[in-house]
Amino acid sequence: MIRELETIVLTRDFPEHGLAKGDLGGVVHRYPNGEAFEVEFVTADGRTVAVLTLTGSEIRSMARGEILHVRELASA
Repeated sequence: MIRELETIVLTRDFPEHGLAKGDLGGVVHRYPNGEAFEVEFVTADGRTVAVLTLTGSEIRSMARGEILHVRELASA
């Protein structure tokens, strides 16, 4: 179950926001019954890239054995 303030992973690209599958975001709100989530995506210096309303099929929890990766933000 995904909770508020959890770090999540995108399961698909959102090119209109410069986001790619595998990017990390933070859940800032969980709607009742986990039907959708407000997720914020930020740059390393803390600038908000996007806040999106996403479904459970568009995000997933991080797995314990995963390693983090850095990339340049694609222009939206």
